Amino acid sequence: MLLPAAVSAVYKEWDVFRIFLLCSLPVILVGQIVLRAIPSQKSEDLRMRDGFFIVGVSWLAMSLIGALPFVLSGAIPSLADAYFETASGFTTTGSTILTEIEHLPRGILFWRSFTHWLGGMGVLVLTIAILPKLGIGGQKIMRAETTGPTMDKISFTVNDTAKTLYKIYLVFTLLETLFLCLGGLSLYDALLHTFGTVGTGGFSSYNASIGAFNSGYVDWVIGFFMMMCGVNFSLYSNVYKKTPWKIFKDVEFRVYVGIICGSTAFITAMLLIHRFYGTFLEALRYAFFQVSSIMTTTGYGTTDFDLWPLPCRFVLFMLMLVGGCAGSTGGGMKVIRAILIYKLVRRGVFRKLHPRAVSPIKVGDTTISAETMSGVTGFVILFLFTTVISTALISLEGVSLTTALSSVVACLSNIGPGFEAVGPTQNFAFYSAPAKLLLSVLMIAGRLELFTILLLFTPVYWNRKK
Repeated sequence: MLLPAAVSAVYKEWDVFRIFLLCSLPVILVGQIVLRAIPSQKSEDLRMRDGFFIVGVSWLAMSLIGALPFVLSGAIPSLADAYFETASGFTTTGSTILTEIEHLPRGILFWRSFTHWLGGMGVLVLTIAILPKLGIGGQKIMRAETTGPTMDKISFTVNDTAKTLYKIYLVFTLLETLFLCLGGLSLYDALLHTFGTVGTGGFSSYNASIGAFNSGYVDWVIGFFMMMCGVNFSLYSNVYKKTPWKIFKDVEFRVYVGIICGSTAFITAMLLIHRFYGTFLEALRYAFFQVSSIMTTTGYGTTDFDLWPLPCRFVLFMLMLVGGCAGSTGGGMKVIRAILIYKLVRRGVFRKLHPRAVSPIKVGDTTISAETMSGVTGFVILFLFTTVISTALISLEGVSLTTALSSVVACLSNIGPGFEAVGPTQNFAFYSAPAKLLLSVLMIAGRLELFTILLLFTPVYWNRKK
C-alpha cells in the first residue's frame, strides 16, 4: 500500500496518505509471519490440500485487509460494501457499488485500480516469484491459483514461470500506458486504465468508464490490449524464444480470435441494421470494444449496451459464459473448456451413429485424457449448478430474473457489469449486505476455478486421514 500512499502524497491528500501508511502495517505483519513460517518446514511437506487452503484463505483475507483504506478514509463507510469492492478488485471482476467515482480521493482510486493489477496474475503467484523458499511446494499453490486446464508450460519451476509471466505482464503495462499517454491521457488516467486492462478488471476513475474519454483512438488501444490480455500468457513466451508463429498454431488461440471476430461482425451488422450508429466504422468501433471487453471479462464500457438489440445482448451474454483463454488474466469458463465440451458432444453424436468406432478427443495433436475430460465436465456442471442456486438466492432480493442471473454470471465469471439493474451504467449498490457477501464469495470462487473454494467447505477436505 506504499505506492498508493505515494500517490496520495503527490496530490497532497495527507489524510489518505496517513491511512495508507497505517493500513500497510498489517500487510507487513502478515508478510513477516509468512516469511518466518515457510523456512520452518520443507517444501515437500506442503501438500496439495495445503496449497488449496493457502490460496483460498489468502484471497479471502487479502480482500478484507484491502478493504481497510476504503472504510477508514470514509470513501466506502460500510465494511460489506468495502469488502465487495476490494474482492471485485483483486479478483479482477470490476463490479462496483460506487456511484460518484470522480469525487473520491486520487489515492483511493489508484488503490482501487491497483488491486486489479495485483490480482491479474494472482497475489499468490506474485508471492511465489518473490518467495523462492516455497520450492516444489510452490507448484502446488500455483496449480490451485492458475486459471483453466492449461496444457503448455513456460518453464520447469514455478519461480521461473512466475518471473517470465510478470516480465510479459510488465511489458504490456508499459506499452499500453505509453500508447494511452500518446492519445492525450494524463499519466494518472493512463496508469489506472492500464491496470484495469492488463488485469482484465474494468475499474475506471470515471462513472462513464472509457466512454468518458469519447475517443476512438483510446477505444481501439484499450480494445486491442484487452484482447491481447485474454490470450494464454504462456503463448507469449514464443516471442522470447523467437518462434512467434507458434502462437497461431494454438487451437485455443485461433478459436478465441475467431469468436471475437465473428461476434464483432454480427453485432456490427445488427447495430447498422437497427441504425444505432451512422457509419460502419463507428458501429465496428463500439462492437469490437464491447466484444473484447466482455469476452476477456474486463467489463469496461464505452456505451450502454443494455440498449442494444436483443440478439446483440444474447451474444454478449454467451461471451460472458465462455470468457478468455486458459492461462490468461480473464475469467469465465475458458475457451479451451468450450472447445472440449463441443468435441465431447460431437463425439457423443458420432458414437450414436458408429457405436464401435474409437474416437479419442484431440485438441491439435494432443489427445485429451479421460481424467481431463472428467474434470472439464465436472467444472461445467458445478459452474451451472452454482449459477442456478445463486440466482435463486439473489432473486430473493426482489430483482428481475435477468438482473439476478446476470449479477451472478457477472460475478462468477469475473465480468463486472451485467444487464438491467446491474447494466453498464448501473451498479450493485442496491443489494443488501448478505447479497453483496454472496456475490463477493462468487467472485473469489470464480477466480479460483470454483473447486478451490468448494473444497474448503467439504468434510472430506478437513479429514486428514482421507
